[in-house]
Amino acid sequence: MPILYTTEATASGGGRSGRSVTADGVLDVQFTVPKELGGDGARGTNPEQLFATGYSACFLGALRVVAGQKKVKLPDDTTVTAKVGIGPRDDGQGFGIEAALTVDIPGLDRDLAEALVAQAHIVCPYSHAMRTATEVPVSVA
Repeated sequence: MPILYTTEATASGGGRSGRSVTADGVLDVQFTVPKELGGDGARGTNPEQLFATGYSACFLGALRVVAGQKKVKLPDDTTVTAKVGIGPRDDGQGFGIEAALTVDIPGLDRDLAEALVAQAHIVCPYSHAMRTATEVPVSVA
């Protein structure tokens, strides 16, 4: 697969209670652990929120590409909401994530909306990775 864009982010500190910064410095976030995961609920973000924002934005982009290919004008107020959850895996070896998307395309025929969303689910790289459990290479620097 030819790669068209690559970015990097580096996490430091306590992981879920640390900091992460992209190589270009555009994104610089402080992580906090949600109360549901044993944290103090301090204001900050967490990996699941970042995954949800990335997935929803990427899926909306894929939906716009698909709609454009089909010559369908999506309303400007079209939205994609990603719900991301984390919990212990059934195998007891760690944690897993789950995701669900809700797409709102006001004023568009339901059958057409469902067809566009189904095609966007194929096009979106986040959906593809979630569906195929893409293997991630891990190395030690």
